[in-house]
Amino acid sequence: MTMRLPQGFLTVPIAHRALHDVADGRPENSRAAIRAAIAHGYGIEIDLQLSADGRAMVFHDYALDRLAEASGPLRLCDAAMLGRTVLRGSDEGIPDLAEVLEIVAGRVPLLIEIKDQDGAMGPDVGPLEDAAAKELRGYRGPVAVMSFNPHSVARMAEALPDVPRGLVTSAYTPEEWPLSLAVCERLRDIPDYARVGACFISHEAEDLHRPRVAALKAAGADVLCWTIRTPEAEAEARRVAQNVTFEQYLPRLKG
Repeated sequence: MTMRLPQGFLTVPIAHRALHDVADGRPENSRAAIRAAIAHGYGIEIDLQLSADGRAMVFHDYALDRLAEASGPLRLCDAAMLGRTVLRGSDEGIPDLAEVLEIVAGRVPLLIEIKDQDGAMGPDVGPLEDAAAKELRGYRGPVAVMSFNPHSVARMAEALPDVPRGLVTSAYTPEEWPLSLAVCERLRDIPDYARVGACFISHEAEDLHRPRVAALKAAGADVLCWTIRTPEAEAEARRVAQNVTFEQYLPRLKG
């Protein structure tokens, strides 16, 4: 039986890093942004990074500097320290996945991106995926996992085979990625989709015209996209994508 995304992931717009607006006290991936997305009825996309003591933390960047009142690599700090590290524009610390799951509690779709821990989209993965799987076992709400790194998605297939999984995909323009040209060229063609047991991609919106995206969709893949910032861009993206990951505006909800 082919795994599929729950329908909500295709019908409810997904708030990128939750419904964040730091000017309103809602930083990226914060509790406030998550609660705001739930209140509006949107799905939620969050990011995971690994703490020094092996906990899945809800945070986008590898370094603390941009988003938190601290500096240096997140991976050098334990979960307790990160919980006390205040997010810029708020009085909140960095949440872990367990707390976010308690907040969401199945009320809206939750899309979880596992950030590449290898550094080059290679096979040095496992601890973050296993930490995420530990927290997700028993979660009853609509949830899916994804990563740019195919090795990470393959690890999630082993650790949590019943949770839908996908690949985050891109044009992989070499100037925009700290990766080798060979890695960019390989990942651009999305060669690992079948191997990792993916049922969807979340593709770079500006590259949705790529023939490989059309071929995957024709073969049954669900297509999401990132990141949409205007209603006009949403309308254009929906020519190909079934749903959007958005920020900086409020998409209309169907019905």
